[in-house]
Amino acid sequence: MTVLKAVQPDLRRKKVNWQKVAVITLFAFVPMFLLILFTYIPFGKMIQFSFHNMSYTKDKGFVGFDNYVKIFTKPEYVDAMLLSLYYMAGAVVQLALALFFASVLSLERIHGAGIFKGIMFFPFLVNGIAIGYIFKYFYTRGFVLDSVLQTIGIPLESLPYWLRDQSVNNWSLVFTSVWKYCGQNMVLFIGAIASIDPTLYEAATIDGANRWQQFKAIILPGIKTVFMLNLILSITGSLSAFEPAYVVGSMGANGTATFFIKIHQMAHVSQKVGQACSMAMVLMGLILLFTAAQRLFFRYVMKDADNTFNAKANKAKALW
Repeated sequence: MTVLKAVQPDLRRKKVNWQKVAVITLFAFVPMFLLILFTYIPFGKMIQFSFHNMSYTKDKGFVGFDNYVKIFTKPEYVDAMLLSLYYMAGAVVQLALALFFASVLSLERIHGAGIFKGIMFFPFLVNGIAIGYIFKYFYTRGFVLDSVLQTIGIPLESLPYWLRDQSVNNWSLVFTSVWKYCGQNMVLFIGAIASIDPTLYEAATIDGANRWQQFKAIILPGIKTVFMLNLILSITGSLSAFEPAYVVGSMGANGTATFFIKIHQMAHVSQKVGQACSMAMVLMGLILLFTAAQRLFFRYVMKDADNTFNAKANKAKALW
């Protein structure tokens, strides 16, 4: 009898709560259904359409890899892909500035640091289209930028047309992206730096390390995960740049059309859906390629930095 009494509560506890199972299943099924319906099925269709010569209303049939061959043989597509290099360079500058400001604000006591953070972060809150129109007038001939440069003694005749001159217009557009996203990355870096054990800085100071050595041996490896995430997002965002060239550059005029704008023009202006789908697939492949390259870089090149950081951490624990 004692054994039976001990077993019966266990049987009751193991009884399946079918109502709970139904709720869990329902809540898991609905998101999965929506994900498959609106993400994976359209993605599969895009892959299928990329091998067809088709518009929105007519499919002229299967063409194999012809759409992909055109992307790498027509100069207009190749040039559009190469424009991403401008935005990649801007992404590197943007991350460097954000990391510099974050390190200074984290390591030094600066009056008004909170106000500076707010000013730097504010552009990220502004809509991209609004930023586009702001910089469109900022770069217009004789307007804000030209007026500022004239006040320091540079004559208007010697200044280029910032949005027409193809030697400078893409750099002008890249600056708009740097201005918008630098503050966001700075705030993320500040949060990551704040999570580093402060005793590491104290141990490094005892060893006689200066600020640069502390940054290289403690901050950089300590925020590696966040830095890698920001770098991946910045590089992938560079490959799919759209707003600066579309709004500021007047829909990609004067050689500012990025690959993403070419996809938009091919799909919605020329109505060549198959070609646009193949371009989207190439863009996704480039994003995956650069993402994998960055992960390999941090896995092997930054390995020594990790070892240095771990050694510093162990030494700090031993001291304190």
